[in-house]
Amino acid sequence: MFRSAYQSGFISVLYSCGSAPLELWDMHVKNGYIRRIIDDEVKSLALELAGTNVATTYIYCPADPKKVLGISLPFLIMIIKNMKRYFTFEITILDDKNMHRRFRVSNFQSTTRVRPFCTTMPIGLSGGWNQIQFNLADFTRRAYGTNYVESTRMQIHANCRIRRIYFASRLYSDEELPAEYKLFLPIHRRKCVREKPEIRKVSKHEEPPPAEPTALYKTPSILDQKVEEEEEESGEAEVQPEAPAPSEDVHVPEIEEPTEEIGEEDYQDAEEHEYEIDERHIYEDDEAVIEAEAAITMGEDQEDDEENDDVDEAPLEEEG
Repeated sequence: MFRSAYQSGFISVLYSCGSAPLELWDMHVKNGYIRRIIDDEVKSLALELAGTNVATTYIYCPADPKKVLGISLPFLIMIIKNMKRYFTFEITILDDKNMHRRFRVSNFQSTTRVRPFCTTMPIGLSGGWNQIQFNLADFTRRAYGTNYVESTRMQIHANCRIRRIYFASRLYSDEELPAEYKLFLPIHRRKCVREKPEIRKVSKHEEPPPAEPTALYKTPSILDQKVEEEEEESGEAEVQPEAPAPSEDVHVPEIEEPTEEIGEEDYQDAEEHEYEIDERHIYEDDEAVIEAEAAITMGEDQEDDEENDDVDEAPLEEEG
């Protein structure tokens, strides 16, 4: 695919934000899914591979099994997010002995095993997004004692999120990398201490904010007491203005006349109910009125008794 092209700098084989991120790839999905989502951490699109078995959900490049990549750049860089699940990828290379070697990297193995045609290696990923830099020329020389020629095929298995996969001629610093090859994380701007608070202008049509409630009673301080004493001595005490008298215009709600005819029984029930309410009101709230009425009734009873005594004594005297 890229063997006849001029290779220098960067060659990107997958970019999740592109219009067709899997243009060069094909997929195999079983008991899983492959979809493009928006990652909450980077606020950008990412290709997510997830499945119950890492061996049955993967993407591979090139899509045609008869073709090869033909990329001679020795560094493989992948920007991948750790999903805290099993993850593996493998890449097949061609060395100067015209032998195809395969490197398989996973996070569920702990030892490195070198076999004639396949080498398995462990990898440790930190939480969140990771940038994996794989030196193919160095691993080929250390594992098989041969020289790296080109990369022919590669596979990315579940479970991970992919931002970009590309090959590079060497390791570039962040200043040398183009903007589209960097992973931009959202930067939360913190307010500086020296910054002045924003002064918001209120328009004429906008209502002003409600005023804060003021205290109804203020405890007099020692200074206020001294000022009052000095004013009393000098006779210059302030005269408090009298409260304005309530207005005479009092609105009396109109009483609606009953629309239905009321019989004599209803009037009797209403009078009894009103009496009960007034009696309860007197006995609960106006104890002074009760005492006054009791004193009056006691005085009237005494006068009646005296009159009765006079009436009873008169005939007795005549009989005697």
